[in-house]
Amino acid sequence: MKRLLSLLTISGAMLVASACAKSSAGTAAESSATPTDGNAGQASAADLTVDAAALRSIAIQTVTERSVAQTLTVAGKVQFDEDRLAHVLAPLAGQVVDLRVKVGDAVRKGQPLCAISSRDATAVVGEHTESHKDLELAEKTAAMTQDLFDHQAASKIALQQAQSDLAKAKARVARNEQGLRLLGLQSEADIDRFDGRVLVVSPIAGSIIERHVTDGQFVQADSMPIIAVADASTVWVMGDVFERDLHLVNAGDEATITTTAYSGERFTGRVNYVSDVIDPMTRTAKVRVSVPNPRSRLKPEMFASIALGVGAASPALTVPASAVFTENGHSWVYVSTKAGHFSRRSIEVDQDEGTERRVLNGLRAGDRVVTGGALLLREEEVKRAS
Repeated sequence: MKRLLSLLTISGAMLVASACAKSSAGTAAESSATPTDGNAGQASAADLTVDAAALRSIAIQTVTERSVAQTLTVAGKVQFDEDRLAHVLAPLAGQVVDLRVKVGDAVRKGQPLCAISSRDATAVVGEHTESHKDLELAEKTAAMTQDLFDHQAASKIALQQAQSDLAKAKARVARNEQGLRLLGLQSEADIDRFDGRVLVVSPIAGSIIERHVTDGQFVQADSMPIIAVADASTVWVMGDVFERDLHLVNAGDEATITTTAYSGERFTGRVNYVSDVIDPMTRTAKVRVSVPNPRSRLKPEMFASIALGVGAASPALTVPASAVFTENGHSWVYVSTKAGHFSRRSIEVDQDEGTERRVLNGLRAGDRVVTGGALLLREEEVKRAS
């Protein structure tokens, strides 16, 4: 009896041990099949397939290594080149007449914009005639007094008074002629033709960007511009560089400008100014980039991104920006594993701007990524998940 109980106890122990072994093996298998939290972001999605019609809408490109310059990217804003911007003031108080331009019009340097009808201008022209008559009289008086003084018929005081009157008359004529030149009256013929209207002309070639007057409006000769003209063939892009990065930026460095308005397009310029002072609130310095602007596509106040070349070019893997999409804080691409088969893969990319993204991790040279039609693959994933 005791022997039988011993055999039953041993058999039970063997059965328990066998069950535990199977349970451990099952747990180990599940552990190996499930990725850990640390690697979950790197795991590829399940194999995806699409029909032939959808496949024709998918574009694929091979990942390659190319030489990429190191860049520092800062936020910026477009503004007019101040050397190509003119605020036109009224030369004197009066009424605006013959207004010839409106906002958006292209103008040439020296082209009339409007005219100012002014009593002050008429007074200046009238004074021109009077000042010249006074000058002729002062010259005759000075010459006669000099002759009398030479013949001891006039005192030295009388001669000095005549010479002083002559000097005052000459100064008055000079001031008057300067005033005439400011009114655009350069010759006697211009003065003879003057009708009380002073032409206001454009000081530069460009286009009208502001007009603050209307025909018939009265204006004052103050610092308020009546018209603004700008040449937008070259613009400035102003950016803020953090204090810690200032040593990387120098005048003359090449810069690449990108905007949300022209996705995938780059504008090239050069740094022409780095501020000498640091903003105490933001700890940044202003950087100015001069950028050629064909067809005036870059508009003032437009937000832009400035990529400053701060290092020598080095080999790097790149993918088109259109291949990368962001979901739950991770960057992803779809990779073609074989003909008609795709998988989603998590990657790390540098936050560059423009048409290319530098790949830091997750892809190798020769991988084939989807650059067009990723939405179709995403829809297929959603179908499978549901």
